[in-house]
Amino acid sequence: MDPLSYLFRLEQFGIKFGLDNIRALLARLGNPDRAFRSIHIAGTNGKGSVTAMVDTVLRRAGHRSARYTSPHLIDLSERFVVDGRAVEPAALRRAAVNIQRVIEAALADGTLPAKPTFFEATTAMAFDIFCDARVEFAVIEVGLGGRLDSTNVIDPVVTAITSIDFDHQKYLGDTLAEIAGEKAGIIKPGVPVVVGDVTPDAFSVIARTARERGAELIRADAPGRDYGPIRLGLRGDHQIANARVAMRILETLERQGVAIGPAAIVDGLTQVSWPGRLDHRTLATGREVVLDAAHNPAGAAALASYLRGLGGAKPTLVFGAMKDKDVDGMLTVLLPAVGRVLVTRPSNPRAADPQELAARIRAIAPALAVEIVQAPLDAVAAATASAPLVVVAGSIFLLGDVMQELGA
Repeated sequence: MDPLSYLFRLEQFGIKFGLDNIRALLARLGNPDRAFRSIHIAGTNGKGSVTAMVDTVLRRAGHRSARYTSPHLIDLSERFVVDGRAVEPAALRRAAVNIQRVIEAALADGTLPAKPTFFEATTAMAFDIFCDARVEFAVIEVGLGGRLDSTNVIDPVVTAITSIDFDHQKYLGDTLAEIAGEKAGIIKPGVPVVVGDVTPDAFSVIARTARERGAELIRADAPGRDYGPIRLGLRGDHQIANARVAMRILETLERQGVAIGPAAIVDGLTQVSWPGRLDHRTLATGREVVLDAAHNPAGAAALASYLRGLGGAKPTLVFGAMKDKDVDGMLTVLLPAVGRVLVTRPSNPRAADPQELAARIRAIAPALAVEIVQAPLDAVAAATASAPLVVVAGSIFLLGDVMQELGA
């Protein structure tokens, strides 16, 4: 079987917590995760943005840096970025061949009791790709949670927890303290941890874990170097908090002897890009579309705040979501900021039924115009036909559908 097809077939095994499989895979690959220094970033929201910021600054400072993020929007290669570029097809294929080989060998001798998940395999591939590329630093975004996430096999030089909010309660717990406990699982003995803006109960859990493990705890809002005014490359007031986390991470690296400097930090934060996050695109028709990955209530609140700040007529929202998401929580904060909603269905088997979403929208905002358009691109076309500004949100998978069709 083609190695990439083999890899995607692993998606059927869904989500599986635990580190035994990833450790077995990495051992077979020669422990490539030990070939570079890593920065580990967890959080409900903001972890992808912070990952992009830190990676960009390290490159601006002259270091060979890589980043691993998930999920991808359009193409698998987006998950593995080296020197600011998605991995080349040949390198991606080599890694896929390697992972298929080690999986089959481990299954044959019983090292693996069953096939790993797609995320376990791609995490091992990331470390293999970065080792082969001889990167100096790899910025690693946690996939889900932290404690039992496949990325938690690394031995980082600094960790960070960007935010704690409600998402994935099925796996992480029903209180912010429980969620914080899972995310605090990335804290390593003696390794500094940067903590973003979290509630007092979440912070107490993180602080206790840091004390128990002898890890220096650094508040992102603590005084740091004065960089002067910075125009962030990523839109939205919430990115200010993310930038503070990135700054404290980078300052911690400097204290460890890594050459970075204030000029590279300012330059990187100014130049960073992160597709699908308040991402403005102008269509051939001249209409403007804002693509945003908001897929939980906290992300929706940040998006709503940004939309209100734009002024003018309220935009039209193209909305789709996964069945397991807190749709009511998202809609409650997002609907007051929009003037019309077109509900659609992302091309993912976990996508929520548009009829059910439309009913929930009508229950929350009875006066709001709601229409169902099954295909995402048709929904965008219908929205832009009558609205000067359209926002697409609710699911990363929905964004991927739209961006692929738009050629973005």
